[in-house]
Amino acid sequence: MPATVLSRRGLLGTGAAALAASVLPVRLARAETPVVIGAIYVGPRDDYGWSQSHAAAMDILRQVPGVTVVEEENVPETNAVGQTMESMINLEGANLILATSFGYYNPFVIDAARKYPAVQFRHCAPLWNPETDPKNAGSYFSYLNQAHYVNGVAAGLSSPTGKLGFVAAKPVQTVLSNVNSFLLGARSVNPAATAQVIFTGEWSMPVREAEATNALIDAGCDVVGCHVDSPKVVIETAEVRGVKTCGHNANCAPLAPKGFITGAESKWETVYKTYAAAIAAGEAPPNLISGGYNNDMLRNTAYGAGATPAAQAAADAAIAALKEGKPIYVGPLKDNTGKLVIEGTLDNYAPELEKMDYLLDGVIGSTT
Repeated sequence: MPATVLSRRGLLGTGAAALAASVLPVRLARAETPVVIGAIYVGPRDDYGWSQSHAAAMDILRQVPGVTVVEEENVPETNAVGQTMESMINLEGANLILATSFGYYNPFVIDAARKYPAVQFRHCAPLWNPETDPKNAGSYFSYLNQAHYVNGVAAGLSSPTGKLGFVAAKPVQTVLSNVNSFLLGARSVNPAATAQVIFTGEWSMPVREAEATNALIDAGCDVVGCHVDSPKVVIETAEVRGVKTCGHNANCAPLAPKGFITGAESKWETVYKTYAAAIAAGEAPPNLISGGYNNDMLRNTAYGAGATPAAQAAADAAIAALKEGKPIYVGPLKDNTGKLVIEGTLDNYAPELEKMDYLLDGVIGSTT
């Protein structure tokens, strides 16, 4: 298909076509254009978090005939990423670059896309601007809050007390959306549930993450969720303390054999297969791909020992409902200062949710 500019809501109506990955092996087996994917990670590929979520998808792609994968881990958001892209293109022959960290885009991806118009560049954040940015660049992202809602459902039925905790990096929209969705999932099965949140102030700060996890447990929380780059410290700290956990980004089950419930994961291979199929056919991949359960861009980690049978059944039902478009945010809803923030029912992709700057009533904590 030709290069396509899709709005977020527009994609949701055409996602099945854009993400037709099931025919990938056949198409690539007959590919006219070799597919060489260069994937760049800000952290180690085995971080049990953000970088691993992309690396796991690359492990799937490298098994597909006709696809070559080149990776570089621990690449900082500096000129180093530009140098890595140059190397992948000039030495490895990459014709698709996947830049997976927020700070990679401007100016590094933009500059590289302008310098190499024959190479496709896709960045994992909704930053591509069709009016100003190169047409051989683009964005992809998932609405992971939907999977955190499912985490909340499972947590609410796996918690004896209904006191949940959440370790978060920074009070930005995506994080707040995950915290609030986690609470709403828990309250859908236990209306008295609460979620206490502690912000560490950094995307990766293991010492603070351990301190926050211990503080939440000391406050009586018996299930802890999180949104930090790598949940490893949070999950392992809670496991030592005998407290259940929900994961984020990657499969964290091996870290907590006794207390792991489930986790929120982006299914990046759905996107990457779509890109690879387009490159193989000599076509430009979509400039923008976004979505959730509706177009196979999310999954929840297989249930661990911490998930009760009731929790598993309810979480499965929640996923099925979200696939059918069941809304998470059903008003009236107030924030935890008493202000009305949502009056009616919002679609799960409503633009109002992109402006979220509050914590809902039932979340214990502050954005300041």
